[in-house]
Amino acid sequence: MTWIAAVSVLALTTLGTILRKEYVHHSKINDLRKQGVAMPAGWNWITGHILTLQKRVQQFPPDVNVTLVMADLAREHSDTEIFLIDLWPFHLPLLIVYEPDAAVQMTTNLNLPKTSVHLTMMKPITGGENLITMNGQEWKNWRSLLNPGFSTAAINDSIPHIVKSAKLFQDKLKEKAPEGIISLDDLATRMTMDVIMKVTLGADIDYQRSDNALARALGYITKWHSFWDPQASVNSAIGSEKRSGGRSVATLAIEAYLAENKDNGLPQNNRLNKDFARDATYQIRLFLFAGNDTTSSTIVYVYHLLSQHPEALKTMRQEHDKVFGTNIESAAQLLIQRPALLSQCKFTIAVIKETLRLYPPAGTMRAGGPGVSITDYCGNVYPMDYVCATIIHQAVHLNPRVWPQPRKFLPDRILVNQDHELYPYPPAFRPFEQGPRNCIGQTLVWNEIQIALILTVRTFDITPAYEEWDATRKVGLLERWKTRIMGELVKTVHGDRAYQTDKAGTHPADGYPCRVSLSKWRSS
Repeated sequence: MTWIAAVSVLALTTLGTILRKEYVHHSKINDLRKQGVAMPAGWNWITGHILTLQKRVQQFPPDVNVTLVMADLAREHSDTEIFLIDLWPFHLPLLIVYEPDAAVQMTTNLNLPKTSVHLTMMKPITGGENLITMNGQEWKNWRSLLNPGFSTAAINDSIPHIVKSAKLFQDKLKEKAPEGIISLDDLATRMTMDVIMKVTLGADIDYQRSDNALARALGYITKWHSFWDPQASVNSAIGSEKRSGGRSVATLAIEAYLAENKDNGLPQNNRLNKDFARDATYQIRLFLFAGNDTTSSTIVYVYHLLSQHPEALKTMRQEHDKVFGTNIESAAQLLIQRPALLSQCKFTIAVIKETLRLYPPAGTMRAGGPGVSITDYCGNVYPMDYVCATIIHQAVHLNPRVWPQPRKFLPDRILVNQDHELYPYPPAFRPFEQGPRNCIGQTLVWNEIQIALILTVRTFDITPAYEEWDATRKVGLLERWKTRIMGELVKTVHGDRAYQTDKAGTHPADGYPCRVSLSKWRSS
């Protein structure tokens, strides 16, 4: 009886603690409601907005990226462009922000710190603190160490390898074309993995031709989001793969570290201390993930949009003929000899930017604190003493107040003069974020996507094959069970079958099944 009584007391105490925490939390949210902070209808003291979000999610495909759901929900709050959603205890209370100037307040004016949620989300992939999750002086130190590896000069040194990888991407497309329906996402991901491995670790893994343990492991972790520690794989890859060419990000970071610490008691043999070696591994894992995933997705989405807009495809091909000549095979060598030619491809850059506007790969979340607040364009103040805030790029980039015809693919909006109605409002374009914590690798991304397009867009016609894919693919037991209970599952988002999924870098649904054929393009 004593044992039973003790367990009962413990259970009641635990339950009381949980109920008290829930009451305190929801009291604070209710206070914000009374202050007039906008939030979706349906909030209650027990479930907050969990049921509201669940109901909304059911209107989307089961693998949709939740940011698309939030962007859809955002349309109901166009009067403020900021609203609060309460998903406790599964998530911190969140201000959903798609007001461009409020986003600037968060990332530039206040430069709010990252939340603890970032580490929770990223740790299975990176293993520990990294540029995305770090704050304060620790972040500044690492950003300073890593900047040299992502400078324009360093990335230009990598152009020969990017060209080599993109040329192999071209070869693989030609090889796969007769096979029927292929996954463009898989081919693009293999190319971008080759590039980021070379840039980050100086390793030639040749992933487009053969399998690789490290690349395969990263693929598993981004798909299933389970823990992975690649220390042994990284060491193996560095030691066993061929290394040649310019210095990698890892090399440049280590050189910077040694230079900064030469008078701080480092041993004569320059051995790195354990903390630095451990943290460097976390950074490398981040770059392997971010530099591969989001870039490959964007390449696929460029082709997706070009398939729907033949005039834009024609204009891009004409631009490449003009800049590189009509001999398509000579473009690769010209890129190596004259990297500055990339800057002359203004329409190509405009297409990439418009693609990133319509299919942004990521967002950002920032923590609040005592006395911290942001203000919307109407002058409403949002206290962040108890809440954090996330910028939903999909919603910012489709905000009709600042983007005319927001859902239309209009590359010309990037090319028009400042006084034109289509000219973008600078704070509203945020695919790489803005402010001090913008993406360190964006120069690499621009170069990589441009080079891939220059070497392939005149050679191939790529068209989505979702209807064929849906008609022939094998349906798993779980999906059949869901269909039986819930009816036919939703397969599009606003009519788009290639919607962004919850797979890591918002990859297109089902790996973007498509058909590839040799183009009959000839410059007119």
